[in-house]
Amino acid sequence: MKRSKKYVEASKLVEKNKAYSLEEAIALAKKTATTKFDSSVELAMRLNLDTRKAEQQLRGAAVLPNGIGKTKTVLVIAKGENAKAAKEAGADFVGDADMLEKIEKENWFGFDTMIATPDMMPALGKLGRVLGPKGLMPNPKTGTVTTDVKKAVEDVKKGRVEYRTDSYGNVHVLVGKVSFDDEKLAENIRSFVSIIAKSKPSVVKGTYIKNVAISTTMGPGIKIDTNSFDN
Repeated sequence: MKRSKKYVEASKLVEKNKAYSLEEAIALAKKTATTKFDSSVELAMRLNLDTRKAEQQLRGAAVLPNGIGKTKTVLVIAKGENAKAAKEAGADFVGDADMLEKIEKENWFGFDTMIATPDMMPALGKLGRVLGPKGLMPNPKTGTVTTDVKKAVEDVKKGRVEYRTDSYGNVHVLVGKVSFDDEKLAENIRSFVSIIAKSKPSVVKGTYIKNVAISTTMGPGIKIDTNSFDN
């Protein structure tokens, strides 16, 4: 894979096998950000999980203390009082059959997150083949299938992130922007690592969190010493 000149130069600042303290890693991530725009900061965790087993697949959502520096566009599929509550909470789009028809017939995806009430899920089922691959299908595990649409919308707007393990047991999540204060980034990272630590399946033996790293958009990965966390 051919890397840009900026990436190669930034990589020289990172010691390949060194695990940095959280504070050092954040400072280095900012130093190695290669984009002209305000880069996102991503956290990657490698976990000791066998995701072929259902009980070792992690999936959920978390509201980070300081948001992620990005406002998400929210579509709520609901009727009646729930639809009204969604509008009042600040949902960008609210509807039921009309919105589902727009997605199906116009191939419309002008939203980042879809929230639905349980009674709307049967109607949503037929769109699974288009929503699923895009990661937009509402799911109770991530809090996007709920009767409390007000809280769900507010959480997404505050900077809620969804996560799930890939086939190798890795979790990737946005934790903020390069422009964030160092302490706010650290607080977001600690908060997320704590959530994952508490989600450890009881069947897992040995070291659970094997590796933690951060990187910026198009920047090199920086390992974090797992002793930086109280888990």
